[in-house]
Amino acid sequence: MGVKKAVITAGGLGTRLLPVSKEIPKEMLPLFSLSNGVIGLKPIVHMVFENLFSVGVREFCFIVGRGKRVLEDYFTPDVGFVDLLQNKGLGGRAECLKEFYSMVFESKIFFINQPVPKGFGDAVLHAEPFVGDESFLLHAGDDVVLSRNCDHFRRLIGVFEEYDADATVLIEEVEDPRAYGVALGKAVDNYGNVLRLTDIVEKPEKPPSNIAVIAIYVFKPKIFNYIRMVEPDSRGEIQLTHAVKLMIDDGGEVYGVKLRPGEKRLDVGTPRTYWSALYESYHWALNQLLSRSRG
Repeated sequence: MGVKKAVITAGGLGTRLLPVSKEIPKEMLPLFSLSNGVIGLKPIVHMVFENLFSVGVREFCFIVGRGKRVLEDYFTPDVGFVDLLQNKGLGGRAECLKEFYSMVFESKIFFINQPVPKGFGDAVLHAEPFVGDESFLLHAGDDVVLSRNCDHFRRLIGVFEEYDADATVLIEEVEDPRAYGVALGKAVDNYGNVLRLTDIVEKPEKPPSNIAVIAIYVFKPKIFNYIRMVEPDSRGEIQLTHAVKLMIDDGGEVYGVKLRPGEKRLDVGTPRTYWSALYESYHWALNQLLSRSRG
């Protein structure tokens, strides 16, 4: 696949998860995952990194803010700790870290500081020097999608390349989309799984559809020009959805790619959704383990 760069945003304050998020970035909160035949816990951002690596991404840029130095430490291999685990007879846990560190060594990883948390769009704009003139995948650091073989990434990039799109974004149908960006569009395939978007609205009081935007996109670098056009909202934040709307209104080719049945989006933005994410990730890992044991 042609997309080799990923931008992962991790600059938000995580205020809805206080007080735990005061010292622990929400991107470092754990979810359940299967590794080496054992169900364990991994930070959310670890899972995001591994999933992106599995589809060929090798250059990563993390947009971080104050108090997020722990992310840089986590992505700095600690070979001595691996040796310590092995010497204590904890070879399985050591192998999990060795696999992760192997991916880190094969990647180019950059960290860019967002001095003031001024919104998702502003965070993305900080990645412009890293992106240059290449297309890139954008992934919020507090969102995870569970899918077989990370197929959601493959479809998202595939539609981007097939339609020579300016942007593609993951979308899903939800009961109450008011807490999300909401998309409108027309199907371009026979199954209604790919939409050419005609509008996008950020957290509307009266949603025009039940199609919620997931903060996972593929963009051509022209998105930066549209972000620069966006005026701050009432909270002083630059919203990425406003930039995408400008792109659509300007005639840009923007497509939404729906999650398939069985794929699950995990959102850790609030205590309730984090509890749900823990539950869903455990059962996902358990089902993987049972499938392997039967196979």
